[in-house]
Amino acid sequence: MWRIWERIREDIQTVFRKDPAARSVWEVLTYPGLHAIWMHRVAHWLWNHRLLFLARLLSQINRFLTGIEIHPGAKIGRRFFIDHGMGVVIGETAEIGDDVLMYHQVTLGGTTLERVKRHPTIGNNVLIGMGAKIIGPITIGDNCRIGANAVVNKDIPPNCTVVGVPGRIVIRDGKKVEEPPPVMDNVINKIDPEDEIIQNLRQQIELLQQQVEILQKQIDQQNETIQHFGSELDSVRYHTLTHAHQDEGETCCR
Repeated sequence: MWRIWERIREDIQTVFRKDPAARSVWEVLTYPGLHAIWMHRVAHWLWNHRLLFLARLLSQINRFLTGIEIHPGAKIGRRFFIDHGMGVVIGETAEIGDDVLMYHQVTLGGTTLERVKRHPTIGNNVLIGMGAKIIGPITIGDNCRIGANAVVNKDIPPNCTVVGVPGRIVIRDGKKVEEPPPVMDNVINKIDPEDEIIQNLRQQIELLQQQVEILQKQIDQQNETIQHFGSELDSVRYHTLTHAHQDEGETCCR
């Protein structure tokens, strides 16, 4: 019983460390992410003791009350915190390490219908941004950062920051990765159609910019030519008028 109270106190302290908006214990006790973790622990205990129906029932009650769906078979470490929480889905064979921070609308999903390990394994001290999708029996290393709305379905080594669709490593061991390799390389996501369209649009924009520069040079040359001819025309007019006045003066004298 003492261990249970210790874990509850540890969970509350975790919220204060990871959410700057938390101001009091009473406020923290209203957090749905905290409720979801506590109910999952009970459901996970029932699942491990083969009380499968009761475990699933409690997990569905948990989902109804908090908007967070955690399968009772999922293994979750200590000091795990789900901030905001709405829309989070954690699959049956998912494993989450210690000190993990997860935001709303995150999915730890599977890629097969077979009853095997089909969900991700998340290391210790990992941050998963809002809307991120981590798919398949992959491993996310310790101290990783998964950016908001990133889609990852390949193993990520420790100490990396991953962003984008498909997810790509942009920082590794504190150093920026200049040419990040593709993360999603399965048959379905081998080519990202949106990325292909964006690349084509960029090429077309570059071509248009080059054409605009050529046209601008031609216009500048034409303006210089017009100005040159204009100055010559003014000079011709001036000389013509000068000669005309001289002729008139000579005629009057005669």
